[in-house]
Amino acid sequence: MYNITTLDNGIKIVTESIPTIRSISFGIWVKVGSQNENQNINGISHFIEHMLFKGTLTRSAKDIAEQMDAIGGQMNAFTSKQFTCYYVKILDTNFDKALEIISDMFLNSTFSENEMAKEKKVIIEEINMYEDTPEELVFEIMNENAWAGSSLAYPILGSIKNVESFSHSSVKSYYDENYTPENIIITVAGNFDTSQMINKLKKYFGSLQNKNFNPQKINEVRYKKFIAVRDKEIEQVHICLGFPGIKNSIEENYSLALLNTILGGGMSSRLYQKIREENGLAYSLFSFNYSYDTVGLFAIYAAINPLKVEKCIEVIIEELKNLKSEPITNLQLAKTKEQLKSSYIISLENSSSRMNALGKSIILYDKILTADEIIERIDEVTLEEIYELIDKIFVFDEISLAGVGKHEQMNLISNYKF
Repeated sequence: MYNITTLDNGIKIVTESIPTIRSISFGIWVKVGSQNENQNINGISHFIEHMLFKGTLTRSAKDIAEQMDAIGGQMNAFTSKQFTCYYVKILDTNFDKALEIISDMFLNSTFSENEMAKEKKVIIEEINMYEDTPEELVFEIMNENAWAGSSLAYPILGSIKNVESFSHSSVKSYYDENYTPENIIITVAGNFDTSQMINKLKKYFGSLQNKNFNPQKINEVRYKKFIAVRDKEIEQVHICLGFPGIKNSIEENYSLALLNTILGGGMSSRLYQKIREENGLAYSLFSFNYSYDTVGLFAIYAAINPLKVEKCIEVIIEELKNLKSEPITNLQLAKTKEQLKSSYIISLENSSSRMNALGKSIILYDKILTADEIIERIDEVTLEEIYELIDKIFVFDEISLAGVGKHEQMNLISNYKF
């Protein structure tokens, strides 16, 4: 069972006790990401994520790493457009020490100028790595053009220029403004006593106070159709075809997940079978959806032989149109429901997956559904609801195209006529 507790200072704690396992997964979620930034400080949320591992008043970066390794803790963090998460997975017997370490990192980081200088170099290498990874680069091109003019267009890592410009004062100021109780959610899943866990978390986080909380207003975002390319001396062409998607909606999530799985979510999906198995046009191919508070993006990715780019795009569009002329059957929908339910239930055997699901559900929807409720919602999706989404998403006048590849192929894509 889930338990939701709000501390006196406003921090929300979500726990799920699972007595049948021997691990505990613990996460601290901060409702701040690249969409909360402006152009001058883009990348600062991700920079702070790195810096919290680089030393506190009583621990060096090496101390943090060695002490967590000594108790077998798996600790990491990630930043998205909407939030930042710091997490650890640990044996239940070692949880108290892990909590002491991660809370120290989170609350008492010093943002040392010396450590900042070193970490800037690391993040610049991370930016360069993404630039050299075409499948990541094409997603970034899709984002920056679909949401042009809004903070959703900003890369999570920021720019090299911005990273180099961050100072102790700018980083500490942003941290103080955003790492406040109103912005923090803690999720815990695993083998523990709930009341004892709440008391432990009160001890470490109960005294945290609002310093300079200044919630950022997120500007209205609209999808913009585009064609955009990047020249790269690589052997394949990487493309993304994009359409206006669906915003975060607990009501439409499950019909969207089913549509995505049917269309491009696995080896039996319609696009995979048509593009790879029947025509041999691409090695890697899948569809996906980005969903945010007010807007979404549905996209199809493919890695293609340069000589087959036009043919691949034509077959993808043809297959999308065939969703109506060759309807999804009740049998296909039933099989896909079993796929989703199986994947979801299997994930529940992992305390990390449960902790992550709790955090994302509270941040995005301020609500948690039980496993039975989720299964019920999947089962309730109808073909009519799937086709409502198809009509809403696949508006061919709004199709976008992003590409990464050699110059001659990018010229072709830049002038592509749908």
